Amino acid sequence: MGVFISKRRLRYMTASVTILMGLSFAVYLTARSPGYQVESGFPRMVYVPGYSKGPAVTADSAVLIDEESGAILYAKNEHIRRAPASTTKIVTALLAIEYGKMNETVTVSPRAASVGGTSIWLRPGDKLMLAEMVKGVLMRSGNDGSAAIAEHLAGSEREFAVIMTAKAREMGALNTQFRNAHGLKAVGHFSTAYDLAALARNAMQNKIFASLVSTRESQLSWEEKEQVRVLRNTNRLLWTLDGADGIKTGTTSQAGKCLVASATRGNRRLIAVVLHSDDRWGDAARLLEYGFQSFSLCWGARAGQTVAAVPVKGGSVSELKLVPRTALCVPVRSDGSDSVQRVLEIPEQIKAPIRKGAAIGRVSLMSGDTELYSVDLVAAHAVKRHFLWWNW
Repeated sequence: MGVFISKRRLRYMTASVTILMGLSFAVYLTARSPGYQVESGFPRMVYVPGYSKGPAVTADSAVLIDEESGAILYAKNEHIRRAPASTTKIVTALLAIEYGKMNETVTVSPRAASVGGTSIWLRPGDKLMLAEMVKGVLMRSGNDGSAAIAEHLAGSEREFAVIMTAKAREMGALNTQFRNAHGLKAVGHFSTAYDLAALARNAMQNKIFASLVSTRESQLSWEEKEQVRVLRNTNRLLWTLDGADGIKTGTTSQAGKCLVASATRGNRRLIAVVLHSDDRWGDAARLLEYGFQSFSLCWGARAGQTVAAVPVKGGSVSELKLVPRTALCVPVRSDGSDSVQRVLEIPEQIKAPIRKGAAIGRVSLMSGDTELYSVDLVAAHAVKRHFLWWNW
């Protein structure tokens, strides 16, 4: 078995769990008043006005977020700790993709093959490529495959769970702790609706992950034996909801019916999470439809777009173009009831030389006196110093 996560990396990630745990207690204490709500710190959370109102959902906890900005469009008990069931596998699969080698062979141990619940039909000694294991975990929710991945990457499922928790904290899921790689009932294994949305938002930036969770049907292949099984995605919304493209189901007696769902229409993707739901398909579909129908994006700056130009003193060119380091936007209600302003902070003049990518100013989206989001404005190009030469 290959252990691909180095001990140095493991020590760093494990240490981050302890550090971030100290921060997590203060993150959710910001007072909320009418209008946009901002809870600063890590992670920064922006709630749209009226976020607690929306479609009726049966889930005990639920959240709807805009993927581009991360803003929260709807929330119900979003920070209550609950058993996440197989939505746990979002992190299991993401770690495998990021730190494993997808063409390497995973050998199934007797322990991994014996894990109960939903399986991908693994037996002790079976050999599959890591890519096949990840496919089986995300599409069919194989508990045996999750355990096999954990052992392959970290040597044991216990060590892998520590790494999973650290990875979750790095992605802003401060109220999450994992004890295993599959999500079966375990003391101290928990997450929240908000945390799962944050994890899903990060995971969907990975092209391999996003492709797998949007796949309806595929095949699972073994090495060293002629065996192929048909995989059918457990996410029913992929067949029934316009634009549905993920992400992960979860079910145990403790967690109830859970779903982390996403849909993309045009250039917008929304992510909904419902935990302990009596109607997870209906809950998630209603939330996603509500989000697409009720909100649009207010852009402060698009990636690569020139936002401003600053005069240059003593440069080879007279003006410097500024672009955002990342795109900047916030959801607003489609009826125009939300008021958002763009504020630029840039110098009147800048002196050469200037390197490309240097932070020169800042652009912010504001609601009254409240800053919602902001990004650096950086130099779109380098500017050399201009020298004057005289003949004596």
